[in-house]
Amino acid sequence: MGLFDKLASFLGIRRKDCNVLVVGLDNSGKSTVLNHFKSPDCKDSNVVPTIGFSVEKFKYKNVHFTAWDMSGQGRYRNLWEHYYSDCQGVIYVVDSADKLRLAVAKDELDILLKHPEIKSRSLPILVLANKMDLRDALSPVKIVQGLGLDQDLVKDKPWQIAATNALTGDGLAAGADWLSDQIQLNLSRRK
Repeated sequence: MGLFDKLASFLGIRRKDCNVLVVGLDNSGKSTVLNHFKSPDCKDSNVVPTIGFSVEKFKYKNVHFTAWDMSGQGRYRNLWEHYYSDCQGVIYVVDSADKLRLAVAKDELDILLKHPEIKSRSLPILVLANKMDLRDALSPVKIVQGLGLDQDLVKDKPWQIAATNALTGDGLAAGADWLSDQIQLNLSRRK
């Protein structure tokens, strides 16, 4: 432990570290969302699809995030559950213009929410209705209905939907603010 960490601990200031699982179907924009939060010198100019998973670290509001960017391709979705027990929040990214696969996105979200590691905890779920800049994008209200977020499955969990455009960053700060606040609230309850 360094001098600053000892001093911060003595003064009662704790660094808040958390693990966040970033999931959604392939091509929903998960990696682009995370690229937005990287420091300018670490941003990728060309974001490529994630194969398997990648780990990104960034700081937002006084919270140090470790984000597991999980591939959304069908053959990799079974890997998601291996990270449920260690996460303090979930970011579920939806391609708002992909109306044909909204039912698949709902099924995958249902599987996630029914898993014992998720179901038994009050994890905050942030849904990013991404690609809102596209002409055929569904509204956040339609995404909520399509994913069944207005049903009983998420009744006992804090959740929020944010209309976003990961390429420009529109809407990401509002979603990240909400998620940071929820995680800090959960961390303070554990004390």
